[in-house]
Amino acid sequence: MTSFIYQVLNDLKSKGFNLSDVSFVLPSRRAGVFLKKELSTLVQKNIFSPEIISIESFVEELADLKSISNTELLFEFYTVYTKITPLTEQEPFESFTKWAQLIIQDFNEIDRYLIPQKNIFEYLSAIKDLDHWSLEANQTPLISNYLKFWNKLYVYYQKFTSHLKLKNSGYQGLIYREAVNNLENYIQNTKKTHVFLGFNALNTCEETIIQELLQNELGYTYWDIDKSFVDRKYHDAGLFIRQHLKTWKYFKNNKLNWLENLYETKKNITVFGVPKNVGQAKTVGTILKELSKDQIKNTAVILGDENLLLPVLNSISKKIEAINITMGFPLKSIPLASLFEQLFSLQINNQSKYYYKDIIAIINHQYTALLFDPSNVKKITNTINTNNLIYLTKEELIETIENDKNIISLLFTDWNNNVDNAIESCFKLISVIKDKLVEDRKANQLGLEYLYRFNALFNEISSLNQKFKSLNSISGLYSVYKELLSSETLDFQGEPLQGLQVMGMLESRVIDFETVIITNVNEGVLPSGKSNNSFIPFDVKIEKNLPTYKEKDAVYTYHFYHLLQRAKNIYILYNTETDALIGGEKSRFINQLELEGIHDINHKIIAPKINVKPEKLLTVPKTKSLIEAIKNVALKGFSPSSLTNYVRNPIDFYNQKILGINTLDEVEENVAANTLGTVVHNTLEALYIPLKGHILTQEHIKGLFPKIDEYINKFFKEEYKEGLINQGKNLIVYEVAKRYITNFLNFELEQIKKGNKIQIIDLEKKIENVYINIDQLDFPIKLNGTVDRIDVCNGKTRIIDYKTGKVEQKDVTVVNWEDLTTDYKKYSKSFQVLMYAYMLNKKTELNFPVEAGIISFKNLKSGFIKFAKKEKSGTNNKDFDITEDTLTEFEIELKKLIIEICNPEIPFTEKEIKNDY
Repeated sequence: MTSFIYQVLNDLKSKGFNLSDVSFVLPSRRAGVFLKKELSTLVQKNIFSPEIISIESFVEELADLKSISNTELLFEFYTVYTKITPLTEQEPFESFTKWAQLIIQDFNEIDRYLIPQKNIFEYLSAIKDLDHWSLEANQTPLISNYLKFWNKLYVYYQKFTSHLKLKNSGYQGLIYREAVNNLENYIQNTKKTHVFLGFNALNTCEETIIQELLQNELGYTYWDIDKSFVDRKYHDAGLFIRQHLKTWKYFKNNKLNWLENLYETKKNITVFGVPKNVGQAKTVGTILKELSKDQIKNTAVILGDENLLLPVLNSISKKIEAINITMGFPLKSIPLASLFEQLFSLQINNQSKYYYKDIIAIINHQYTALLFDPSNVKKITNTINTNNLIYLTKEELIETIENDKNIISLLFTDWNNNVDNAIESCFKLISVIKDKLVEDRKANQLGLEYLYRFNALFNEISSLNQKFKSLNSISGLYSVYKELLSSETLDFQGEPLQGLQVMGMLESRVIDFETVIITNVNEGVLPSGKSNNSFIPFDVKIEKNLPTYKEKDAVYTYHFYHLLQRAKNIYILYNTETDALIGGEKSRFINQLELEGIHDINHKIIAPKINVKPEKLLTVPKTKSLIEAIKNVALKGFSPSSLTNYVRNPIDFYNQKILGINTLDEVEENVAANTLGTVVHNTLEALYIPLKGHILTQEHIKGLFPKIDEYINKFFKEEYKEGLINQGKNLIVYEVAKRYITNFLNFELEQIKKGNKIQIIDLEKKIENVYINIDQLDFPIKLNGTVDRIDVCNGKTRIIDYKTGKVEQKDVTVVNWEDLTTDYKKYSKSFQVLMYAYMLNKKTELNFPVEAGIISFKNLKSGFIKFAKKEKSGTNNKDFDITEDTLTEFEIELKKLIIEICNPEIPFTEKEIKNDY
């Protein structure tokens, strides 16, 4: 394959040019490396290297202004802004940057396209005056400030550009405009031959410069374009070249250098539809594996999305030894970036105490964890979980550990919203981590490189702050940090002309490859789609000949087709899983290739091979040692909850009762349902204990109301530890608990008013050491449990279980006794209340008939919901009395359940649990 650059050099040589005297102007610095390479293959003798320069550097020379970074531009603009804006109207730096970046972009566009500045700003101001929504004669302050902003744009422009020129610096557009202003003087004083090669979309300044040099016979242009793109008037790849041919005076008497017919030559084009970015990275690796060493030397992987860089590198076979990466790795994707993100978040949200999740995230970060004794990290986490601490001070953290207090102090000292303190803390942290990493320098080379780059980044921030003194808050510092971080990259080192080339789309300009692999060819990525980050309305841009998204799309169309122009083997990858944030359906570029009908497109959909394994429910055989463990559990005692837990899922019973695995202690940020239940139970017990043995009166109940707050506060403190109950969702839960207790007391009061005689027999009654004889088992079985309340209502004993959840009559109604031990969802509550009655009868011999049931705080209108035995399904005949016969029937089912648990032939088998359980 003969490259475009080689063709240009060969043409110049054949026309007798001394290549050493030519000044080559290229779209990018990257292209200059390839130009030197092609020059070395063409020239057979030693020559002085010609001047090779990018268009940006060439324009800077013309303008005699230096370009400065976007971040420094923001500081310079803020300096101007504060000088011309009254102190009472000035915005802080972090607010200013949100709109100033857009304004600088617009200044840039206006200057690059040589739009009369005053004209467009007055035009914009007039439009906004017409557009504003208030029709009142006397404008509100909001409308007044809104219009004042638009009226100030020209003033901002004038003062800002004058300020920059005094410092011999500027943004790109200003530099371009000044270059055009200096062009006539440059032409009169230069004898250089300028060769512009590989350009396509040009702004007005670039067009003016190139045309003037052409007209004065000081320049030549070589356009890297295919005839088929120029001839087809609707093909966007040739949009700009067609415009140049139509509008440039030079082309009235001169031909285009040059048009070729390369695109329509035979090509092997394969389009892969691949799910997700990782799938594309893996596919790139597979394609590369199939290429020979010679093919790899002339292959480029073009990444449509820079975030694909690491996955692609990890997918490339180790057999490919030489890889040149022209795009840097974004500094924001480095692990160290997440640490500083967390620290800034901690300080910005700081309200004298730190949120526990932020604390845990910071002390467990891979870089800070190196600084701690591992036992201290565990100690802090355990203290937070055990005491339910949601917010902590630095002092409270220090108290939890014996050493490493200096690290805690470094990480969690309040920066006091002071920028100097913040920068100093960041430097100290970098230094401490560096000291730890240099202990094993060889193993931590990459980590040390990360630290160096972040140290340089904070040095730049510090330098800017000392120079401009514009930062006066952590929020402002954070906005600058993010701005710098987003533009900084970690550059790779390597031989630029050797091996596989991995690059972004814009870096491929003027460079040709035989094999091209392009990723992320999706709408929203290639092309990037409709976006208008500008204060200038779309219709104004059209009128003033400023570029819109259509021109931007045409730029990417040209780059895409340029990659295909000379290539022989082309692999195009797109994401089949549409994502509104990253990219949509496959790109129009692919559809266009298919509709053109010029090339045969091999379209494949790649899907990962998924081996579907049937889900196996866990089964645990009962070994001898396991049977012994079950015997120990039986000796300690089965409770109603443990037995219903077995009915629900035998594996849960095995984990909790046999293995002793309980849920981990975690911070209960919002009050959990079980905590609410415990608080309600304990409060009722505390309220009613003085009334134990008494027949309740109205005066008794009325005397309990004033004590509700005291007891609820006490038990929330006991159960919820240091958790906050006076704000957010927890305050609602606290009020719900009060409402439950109040409603219950009102319910009790109503029962007494109706003439019911209620006598409290016992509260939170512990029933222990209840033995049950089972003939099939040769070891004793013990039952234990706690009944919430036992009372006598109108002469009949009631066994009551409190539930904070909703319970209805159907939940404590049984038709078939066998169902008690098979259907957890329907019959677990019936099982529990019957077991309480059974154990009480074993312990004290109840005076039958008795009643057992539930009081549901969410269904208090139903009152005491009694257990009922229904004769058969479909009838309403229910027996609410529990007799000896009832308990005999229950005992049969209870024994069957315990025999099953203890049966060595029946393993613990997992059940599929539905979500509504």
